[in-house]
Amino acid sequence: MKTRATLTLRAPLAGWCAPLDEAPDEVFAGRLLGDGVAIDPTAGTLHAPCDGEVVLLAPTRHAVTLRSAACDVLLHVGIDTVALGGEGFTAHVTQGTQVRAGDELLSFDLDLLARRARSLLTPVIVTAESGCSIRSRRLDSAVAVGEWLMELEAADPLTTGSDSSAAAAPLVRRLTVTFEHGIHARPAALLAASLRALAADVRLIARGRAANARSTIALMALSVRAGEQVELRATGPDAQHALEALTAVFASHAGGAALVGSAIAGLAEAPAAVSSPRVAPPAAPAAAPSDTAQRVLRGVTASPGLAVGRALQLRRAEIEIREEGGGVAAEHAALERARTEVRTRLERRAASTSAEGGAAAAGIAAAHRELLDDPELLAAARAAIEAGGSAGFAWRGAVRANAATLGALEDARLRERVDDLLDLETQVLHALGGEAVAGTAGVPADAILIARELLPSQLIALDDARPAGIAMAAGGATSHAAILAAAMGIPTVVALGNEVLSVPDGRELVLDASRAVLEIAPGEARLAAVRAEAATRAARRAALATAAQRECRTADGTRIEVLANVGSVAEAQAAMRNGAEGCGLLRTEFLFLDRQTPPTEAEQTRAYQGIADVLGERPLTIRTLDAGGDKPIAYLPMPREENPALGLRGIRTSLAWPQLLRTQLRAALMVRGSCRLLLPMVSDAAEIDAARVVLDEIRRELGRAAPTPLGVMIETPAAAVLAERMAAAADFLSIGTNDLTQYTLAMDRGHPQLAARLDALHPAVLRLIASVAEGARAHGRHAAVCGGLASEPAAAALLVGLGVHELSAVPAVIPELKARIAQVSLGECRALAAQALALPSAAAVRTLLAALPAAAGVCT
Repeated sequence: MKTRATLTLRAPLAGWCAPLDEAPDEVFAGRLLGDGVAIDPTAGTLHAPCDGEVVLLAPTRHAVTLRSAACDVLLHVGIDTVALGGEGFTAHVTQGTQVRAGDELLSFDLDLLARRARSLLTPVIVTAESGCSIRSRRLDSAVAVGEWLMELEAADPLTTGSDSSAAAAPLVRRLTVTFEHGIHARPAALLAASLRALAADVRLIARGRAANARSTIALMALSVRAGEQVELRATGPDAQHALEALTAVFASHAGGAALVGSAIAGLAEAPAAVSSPRVAPPAAPAAAPSDTAQRVLRGVTASPGLAVGRALQLRRAEIEIREEGGGVAAEHAALERARTEVRTRLERRAASTSAEGGAAAAGIAAAHRELLDDPELLAAARAAIEAGGSAGFAWRGAVRANAATLGALEDARLRERVDDLLDLETQVLHALGGEAVAGTAGVPADAILIARELLPSQLIALDDARPAGIAMAAGGATSHAAILAAAMGIPTVVALGNEVLSVPDGRELVLDASRAVLEIAPGEARLAAVRAEAATRAARRAALATAAQRECRTADGTRIEVLANVGSVAEAQAAMRNGAEGCGLLRTEFLFLDRQTPPTEAEQTRAYQGIADVLGERPLTIRTLDAGGDKPIAYLPMPREENPALGLRGIRTSLAWPQLLRTQLRAALMVRGSCRLLLPMVSDAAEIDAARVVLDEIRRELGRAAPTPLGVMIETPAAAVLAERMAAAADFLSIGTNDLTQYTLAMDRGHPQLAARLDALHPAVLRLIASVAEGARAHGRHAAVCGGLASEPAAAALLVGLGVHELSAVPAVIPELKARIAQVSLGECRALAAQALALPSAAAVRTLLAALPAAAGVCT
């Protein structure tokens, strides 16, 4: 019997050796890349575990793949370290270097990674393509560099496959890479894993180079970046299924369809939801390769759009403070005066929704006001003053201690709240010094602001100045500064890396925020082309906005109402400018959250009336409080729930606290205008009947003869299945596709590893939408969609074909929604719906929609 060859791997790092299962990443722990171990390092140098060739060195220098005579070994330093963009890593080898066991491969800043990486745990992987098996391995013990780690057994020689030259012509599909950092280790593993059960030969081609799509190493070696186009070529019995499987992986990592030509144009684009880097002390700007070098930096979209301008660096100077106080009483008084000044300014901003940034700026100011009065923050600051510190020293220490705590959390959105704390630090310190908050007034109109991270207060302080764009070295797409920039309509890219901080003032730039790229010194021809494109987009947007003022009809005259989802007067005003035919969903939670007592009837009536006044005679659909789940209410003694998504939510909460419901219904009935009411998270007709009893009692108390239309949100499979019975009890139905998708697919939309797979275009969800429309028709009711799917212009014709005759969307997409609907007939919509319902997956439906022509005049 022939004995297969063995290979010994030595420890590439000093540290603690653990099972691969402990890696906090499903790709590594699930062994999609291959089997191995994980090392928690205690030193910052990675060594070769065996003799071999460096076949892959990641562009960001965080991972190395060695090829020995028997197998390929992937060494991946830390988890999510690709997001650092190479910061903290130094390579000692290049691709193609021959190394001996123990040679240094790369060094890394252990302290920096500990602060900013998701985990330091370093997988040592014997790649799946190698065919090697692990005979024994070291686990649960300390290990030094060069000590025995694993013993491998080489695979038997592989037999060759059939002659590909005899294969049929390949099926071809072009895609845009939607993975945030391109095709690195984890995306490559997901792509390869999607093909395991399929009989097909698939090649991925990028920039003229091809790779076997079943090989993670080959895919990584292409160094494909986010936003690049690739071509897939598949042959074999399962070629079509292989293309669909790969398309689904791409689509699951995009905000929408990944296919070329399917991206929602300018007005419809939405920021990507991504993790921002963790907080770290500001790094020195990287040295520029050349002042005049043409180059491209890639980041993350925070606010889409296209801009041409000149660089203007904004750097926050550290505010000087004295450490020792001038007396405990005096320092306490100084801190209170500063906080009062800042609170007054924030209250003015929170009460205003007409200024630049509208509701977003007001909401952010309200959040800052809450932080200003945070009891833990105040207690820490006051204790430091009692210990003899100055008010400024005490405030800065308290803020930065809390910021460090937030910065260490796994939740990206919580980490991004660090900027709010630092912003509040700046505002109070300026008030202590008797200075105005340093803003960005006087910014030229063609400026592209560059900063490590902009604070919300800096954007609010723009006043009438409006930059062409914003480019940040760090930050995240869901930070408050990013949200505010999006509300102001300023193209913004974040997480560009420190190299952007070296761009000199005045350098000409192109910021294509929709593609998340910053082009430095692009050349006159490129500048002229982009200026022309920007002008064309502006003209198209203007044309769409003008056309959107007309009522919406299909090409053959079928009336489709297009309304808006709003949450403030400013959003209602934006909806009217964009051609909304009313409000299909008023989110009333803004009145109930982030406070210690419920809003009064008078307070609610004023808020609702303000929005009704903007709408005039157009319908205003007031959704009752949608609390519980991911929207807890501080003043409600709600029980702790193991699964809040399945507990007291929506109408269940209102019926559990009937006085809240009575107050809200009374406030709504006091509004002058065309109002209707909408109940959230209804699961059976008994809940509708209970709410109607309360509504009728209040109507009689107020002496109102005319009934107010009462509708229900269809957000659960139960409600969708019972749609006909719901329609008998309610006056209209409105489908919330976000929750309906979550409950239908049994995937928590807040789960970081599942959220990207939630797609309302899943055929199961589409079938439920069609069922709801049919149930509504049986009783002469109309069915609307007010969930996220209504804001996808590409899906508009499909929804109409399923029987939906009202869409309620975010204001910005309304012009394109109307344009899309106007170019198709009802018959074409129904034919499209029939095709979609017969497809096997959401990815296949998106492929179908991607083939549809964009609306005339829509920017793509």
